[in-house]
Amino acid sequence: MKAEFWHQKWQRNEIGFDQPKVNPLLKKHFNALQLAPNSPVFVPLCGKSIDMVWLLQQGMQVVGVELSQDAIERFFEALDTEPEISQLDHFTCYQAENMTIYVGDFFALDARHLGQISASYDRAALVALPEVMRKDYAHHLSLITDNAPQLLITFDYDQSQHAGPPFAISADEVRSHYAHSYQIQLLESVPVIGGLKGHCEALEQLWLLKK
Repeated sequence: MKAEFWHQKWQRNEIGFDQPKVNPLLKKHFNALQLAPNSPVFVPLCGKSIDMVWLLQQGMQVVGVELSQDAIERFFEALDTEPEISQLDHFTCYQAENMTIYVGDFFALDARHLGQISASYDRAALVALPEVMRKDYAHHLSLITDNAPQLLITFDYDQSQHAGPPFAISADEVRSHYAHSYQIQLLESVPVIGGLKGHCEALEQLWLLKK
């Protein structure tokens, strides 16, 4: 899956993965991370997710990375906020109060860019990647965050019923990517109301990953 795929998604406004409300599982289980006020939370492949606004409202700092500049421009427009924009290495960096978002390739990001991260919130990153990329993604995320705890959202369904993204990710796959670095706990599994993309029965699952 090439970068152009996602650029075209945003250009065509084919962004069904972008949710109009804060994810209920995040709101319900965020405290499982046991974060202190002002903790830096990393949101990979963040898009213009409203979940980032909710994290700010909880007193967190938010650090994101996103391939689409269009998505980030829309995000700050929706916030009615004028970010400071600068260049850092291969990234365009957008900064506002308690928020830093890097526009560029996730795999070019390193710990030097992120600084000390207290936790990650992955709602739409792992599930957006094809199987061939997910192992490398999980390894890189663990590496650049120094195995900081994660809240991870996945979908479990019959992959033959929907081509993805979002892709189906089983419990066994979650463990195969993360069990060597984390203790893994399934916090909740709920049916997707109306089905995935309106036709495919699926479970939305929230995982807690801790060292």
